[in-house]
Amino acid sequence: MALTGGEVLLERGHDGRVAHLTLSHGKYTVITWEMRQLVAQRFAEIDRDDDVRVVVIRSDGEHFSSGGDIAGFMEVDPIDLTDLGHNVTAPSRSTKPVIAAVDGYCFGVGLEMVLSCDIRLATQRSQFALPEMNLGMIPGSGGTQRLGRLIGLSRAKYHVMTATRIQAQQALDWGVVAGLHADRDALYAAVDELATRMAGLSPSALRTAKEVLDKGLDAPLHTGIELERKAYAMLRSTHDFAEGVAAFGEKRKPEFTGR
Repeated sequence: MALTGGEVLLERGHDGRVAHLTLSHGKYTVITWEMRQLVAQRFAEIDRDDDVRVVVIRSDGEHFSSGGDIAGFMEVDPIDLTDLGHNVTAPSRSTKPVIAAVDGYCFGVGLEMVLSCDIRLATQRSQFALPEMNLGMIPGSGGTQRLGRLIGLSRAKYHVMTATRIQAQQALDWGVVAGLHADRDALYAAVDELATRMAGLSPSALRTAKEVLDKGLDAPLHTGIELERKAYAMLRSTHDFAEGVAAFGEKRKPEFTGR
């Protein structure tokens, strides 16, 4: 059955504080319907684990992902597609910061998953695309909306309506990715360093920053500022803030607990 196959592997590193999700399904990492469900399941497990502070997503194929299992979609009832994307975009709803490490092709649902992450790093050879127009279809897992918010309406219309690829340097210039690296080894080293650094920060501050940024940017400016102000006041009462202030005064590294 074309809908099945592939795996989403979950491993924990750095004393359990960094969770690594690895997409695994051949050279091109074709994302099947089963893998979509596995992404949601893995994030449900991660979100229940208070020890995990940061999540990293990558793939073990030659490319991050060439997209979804196209033939498999003809086996899905149209009514089941009305909720398409809720599973694979679980990174956007996780309370933990999620880092995507992209090497090679990042197309279709692979790009939609990556766009739902918080921070994206890539290699110089990476390419990004929403090629659904070539099939007489549009992106269905948030691609039109998230890409438009990142690169602007005019550019998004061009790339969605023509299925034109975004090259790595363009992706960096337009803010699709936060950094480019020479090759996969350099990318993974940079991602591991970033994840380790973030795992040492306050989980409550990271969670709050993610929520304020995501919700504030979809609201009028005055609403976003009010949300930020109230979140700041809330964090004032946390143990982590008191610890951060004390550590600063004592010239030592803070020990954040998430409380």
